[in-house]
Amino acid sequence: MRKQIWRLVPVALMLFLLSGCLGEENLTALDPKGPAAQWIYDNMLLSIAVMTFVSIVVFVIFFLVIFKFRRKDGDDVLPKQVHGNTAMEITWTVIPIILLIILFIPTVTGTFDFHVNADPSEHEDAVYIKVTGHQYWWQFDYEEGFTAGQEVYIPAGEDVVFELNAEDVIHSFWVPALGGKIDNIPGVTNALTLNADEPGVYKGKCAELCGPSHALMDFKVIALERDEYDAWVEDMLAVEQEATAANAEAGYEAFQENACISCHAIGGQGMATGPALTNFGDRQTLAGVYDIDNDELLKEWIRDPQSLKQGNNMPAHPDISDEDLDAIVEYLRSLQVRGADQEY
Repeated sequence: MRKQIWRLVPVALMLFLLSGCLGEENLTALDPKGPAAQWIYDNMLLSIAVMTFVSIVVFVIFFLVIFKFRRKDGDDVLPKQVHGNTAMEITWTVIPIILLIILFIPTVTGTFDFHVNADPSEHEDAVYIKVTGHQYWWQFDYEEGFTAGQEVYIPAGEDVVFELNAEDVIHSFWVPALGGKIDNIPGVTNALTLNADEPGVYKGKCAELCGPSHALMDFKVIALERDEYDAWVEDMLAVEQEATAANAEAGYEAFQENACISCHAIGGQGMATGPALTNFGDRQTLAGVYDIDNDELLKEWIRDPQSLKQGNNMPAHPDISDEDLDAIVEYLRSLQVRGADQEY
């Protein structure tokens, strides 16, 4: 038994060290970048402090009783039966109540502080964005009258209200570095407010099992300075459903001829079958998770999307010609509103 226990020591130490890993940058609740996330983090530390205090007290009493009252030679086999201690019973009842109150007060007050109503009229001073979860992508509808997909832009340092819905099954909208998670439920409207302390790219996940590609249902929140955000909004509003570069005209025609336009809107707003591609050339990832700079991967996605993201609703195009495929890729690369020289 002793040998078996000692074999477990290295494993225990490894788990202890791994538990301290922060995880991927801007994808962890342990490195908060917004007030909601900071509130969650502070409550985690408070809970750990309370649990540590309780554990220490319990173990001290446990070992004290073991060593002080262990049976000695000459002791009776059965301990002396005594009546309960009223003072101790009151103590171990009152102390847990006090500890629960310590956890209860910041939890409830914070819940009310960060609770938000989905009514747009109550958030005239905040950016208001409608979020619709699909299998397996995210749709973002802005009040200004345009739609974005997979990547949502917000102004840094300001409250942003997300109205959450779902088109098919239950999803869950979660940006760990900025705040907590809220479910997207078909037929039910929820709301969430987030605020990014500083400009940057914050990674989001679907936190509700929604199908075979649930783990690939990622998105990004891109926080910009207010003037940069306003310029991005103007650029998105200016995009029309046509080729944005002369050398992409053939791709635009192929995009239409292969019925891509029937699912993927470019410019405008409204519910779509697939993600809006208005600013596809500005995006950092393909399908939310893959390297968007890889042309061969993009072509594989167009030909057979199921091979990269199982269970998604995009139809395959196995018979598309190589010429059309090259042209469509070139056209998609041309769909930019920020420009290649602008950093995220």
